[in-house]
Amino acid sequence: MATEVSLDHPTVPAASDAFVLGGRTFDSRLIIGTGKYASFEQMKEAHRASGAQIVTVAVRRINLDRTRESMLDYIPPEMTLLPNTAGCYNADDAVRTARLAREVGLSHWIKLEVLGDESTLWPDNAALLEATRALVREGFVVFPYTSDDPVVCRRLEEEGAAAVMPLGAPIGSGLGIQNPNNISIIIEHAKVPVIVDAGVGTASDACIAMELGAAGVLMNTGIAGASDPARMARAMRRAVAAGRDAFLAGRIPRRRYATASSPVEGRPGS
Repeated sequence: MATEVSLDHPTVPAASDAFVLGGRTFDSRLIIGTGKYASFEQMKEAHRASGAQIVTVAVRRINLDRTRESMLDYIPPEMTLLPNTAGCYNADDAVRTARLAREVGLSHWIKLEVLGDESTLWPDNAALLEATRALVREGFVVFPYTSDDPVVCRRLEEEGAAAVMPLGAPIGSGLGIQNPNNISIIIEHAKVPVIVDAGVGTASDACIAMELGAAGVLMNTGIAGASDPARMARAMRRAVAAGRDAFLAGRIPRRRYATASSPVEGRPGS
């Protein structure tokens, strides 16, 4: 018989709250992207303000000819690069792109994206499972971007994914967490980190993702598309930290009716 778990009182380990991803330990739980900035300098300023230690870069959009200016010139060497397979619509293309990233020395870590639809940018989960299986066999550390489907997330983990990255909402939509119950179920059952990826539009969205128990949040458009990207990056940094603290603290139960903030027992005249 399954044990019912209250989402309002998540079980939190008392040990150190280290963020361990792919066998490495990080201080920041915010992962950021590199697209859609007005300039590389603006991107660099936002990255600095975010406090992030991991940055994802689209392999197909990087100028790999280092004799000319490249986005990579504006990413501090201490940041961990997470190449991604953005723009791939089948497993073979995604696997080839991951191999290219490793061959040119970017990383053997890969954020795996296999898209199934150009208008929604929704993941093709069957192709994603196929590519995950192939890349894990080749020694890659795979972080697949997927839909908020608990079954698919479980299968990706079984195929050897180092984390699962369910979307909060469609890429670039800024809609926030559309299915918090699904995200909670994924987190409850996962034995690998769950990183909420896509759909974060503002700081409260990031905070909600972390309050649900996500190990981290990955975002790009929410910062790069803001009127003041550096300021939004600072807000996201604080929101991720606040959401994690709230999760660890353990929220009060939701109740249908009011309860007195001050005890009534022992009052004069009672």
